[in-house]
Amino acid sequence: MAFMLKHMVGGQLKDLTGGLAEEKAEGEKSEAAAKGMTQEEFEQYQQQLAEEKEERDASFAQKKAERATVRSHFREKYRLPKSELDETQIQAAADDVELPTELAKMIAEDNQEEEHKQSVLGQLTNIQNVDIDQLKEKAQSTIEDLKQSAEKCEVM
Repeated sequence: MAFMLKHMVGGQLKDLTGGLAEEKAEGEKSEAAAKGMTQEEFEQYQQQLAEEKEERDASFAQKKAERATVRSHFREKYRLPKSELDETQIQAAADDVELPTELAKMIAEDNQEEEHKQSVLGQLTNIQNVDIDQLKEKAQSTIEDLKQSAEKCEVM
């Protein structure tokens, strides 16, 4: 019976007051109090979180730009079409992006190997049964013969 009375009267009292007494009790706790801090500590904590987030975002943008630089390098090397997304990421990092040093060393070694392979002597070393010393001697003797014939030429 007490339950019925409390239920009927209590519900009407809540409607009359609009439930303000209970809302204030819940609303008094701010976020700082809920976390067990003073308002100043909470503001410092929020500021520290914002700074850390900015640092993480900057680091992430830098890494994205480095990756874009590597991709653009390989696109240039293999003559693939350029990507606007990569260029945008590089520009967003304020053009402070360079190839990683290890990758730059590898690329320099590859370039030296390719230059050697593309030279005439490099091509000749790939062919088996070719005596390079003999070819050099023949080339030098041919040049000397041309010089001698040029000296004998009356037109020149």
